[in-house]
Amino acid sequence: MSRRLLALVPLAAAVALAVGAPPGRAAAPIGAAQTAALLRGIPQHGVDLGSPKAPVTLVEFADLQCPFCAQWERNALPEIIRKYVRPGRVRIIFVGMTFLGADSVKAFSAALAAGKQNRFWNVAELMYLNQGKENSGWVTDTFLRSIGRTVKTLNVPKMLAARSSAGVKAQLAAASNLASTAGVNQTPSFAVGRTDATPQLVHVSSLDAAGIEPALDALLKG
Repeated sequence: MSRRLLALVPLAAAVALAVGAPPGRAAAPIGAAQTAALLRGIPQHGVDLGSPKAPVTLVEFADLQCPFCAQWERNALPEIIRKYVRPGRVRIIFVGMTFLGADSVKAFSAALAAGKQNRFWNVAELMYLNQGKENSGWVTDTFLRSIGRTVKTLNVPKMLAARSSAGVKAQLAAASNLASTAGVNQTPSFAVGRTDATPQLVHVSSLDAAGIEPALDALLKG
């Protein structure tokens, strides 16, 4: 499954604003407690998740408003983190792609801004769990504040201000260039490799942990 199949699959909005929520304030995002527990204590550095000394690196190429990417995050990532990342066996690097439209750019810029405070993964995961309909304008400041308020230690005004910084713009361009150089043309896509070598693109058979585990296990045994 890939972003290429989207034209054949009806899109559903993930979470609507709660009825009766105060004007200008979004409902509390779903999954905040679970996301905090999943990521608690795991090193984050920008878009990197896990120990930099992990022997294997997994590179995830994804768009924050791609529903298939959200499916992988829900079905595969928690198990990958528990089995590989938390024990220090694998680190994950997120390479954002923004080809779906304006909301992709807004979402990735905000997540990168949170990454300046080493909370990229908290914000990105909550975006996936609360993903709106493609290019519906769902990535608003109100939405971002509602997510940011649930992330411990995140300075939300600082995150919002950093979205337009030169550093974030440079990261946006670098991610696009990296995906292009790697030959990535669909999301989600993955590359794996020993941390001291160049990761190579791999075929993922399914959007759950079983789809990527054979590639990780082979490298860990090598």
